[in-house]
Amino acid sequence: MTTGPQKAYKNLPFLNSPGARHIRILCEYEEPRQRFVEKKVRDTIVFFGSARSRSTAFCKDELAHLERELARNTDASADAGLNQRLKAARARAKMARYYDDTVELARRLTEWDMNRKGAKRYYVCTGGGPGMMEAANKGAAMVEGGRSVGLGISLPFEEKLNPYVTPELGFEFHYFFMRKYWFLYLAKAMVLCPGGFGTMDELFEMLTLRQTGKIKKPLPTVLYGTDYWDAVLNIDAMLEWGTISEKDLQLFHRSDNVEDAFLFLTNAIEANELE
Repeated sequence: MTTGPQKAYKNLPFLNSPGARHIRILCEYEEPRQRFVEKKVRDTIVFFGSARSRSTAFCKDELAHLERELARNTDASADAGLNQRLKAARARAKMARYYDDTVELARRLTEWDMNRKGAKRYYVCTGGGPGMMEAANKGAAMVEGGRSVGLGISLPFEEKLNPYVTPELGFEFHYFFMRKYWFLYLAKAMVLCPGGFGTMDELFEMLTLRQTGKIKKPLPTVLYGTDYWDAVLNIDAMLEWGTISEKDLQLFHRSDNVEDAFLFLTNAIEANELE
């Protein structure tokens, strides 16, 4: 029996070719949209932050292990490598408090959402990876019945979705810009924990879209961790140099404890609902 030509939509070499890029982009729009509609996910609280952060308990164990290893080591040539690992571990330990706080903030927001009588549901949403993303998904999962979204991205050096993402709300994107679309389209609030280039990218893109009026909806935003953000980001200098306006400083709220961040976000979300 002879077989006919292959249907175009079953032709994987074609679908993965440059000529079908627009089809792949549409898939990364439409498939998540269909799933969000099906699961009734319309509003999210998005958490960004470093993929490298770990919990206080993990960091204490890691530091103790490396310090014991260094004390036992008699090979001077290996000391440089151990000291480098110890330096990285100490930096993680400095960040550990923010991992723990992120777990608690996401837990409290999920608990608040599930216990209130509002018509809307607000789901914790992250990039689905390790670090602060894992912490936020973990906090949501600690609440009975809590669900959270993970918008993963295919990267050669990063793990797949963390285990705390609700499976039916876990995604894997190829295109950064489609992933960014889904972060912002559903977002009704944002929390930016200490993070690197990726966190900065999301922060400044969101601030630019709000400053220019491309995003018109209210979007209460928390910069969490004043020690970190004050050290790496001097936005007040932009005001002094005249590159931003006084009102632009109102686009975010600095916070350094879970209670303050929780009250700011929940009060702002509920006020926006009334409007």
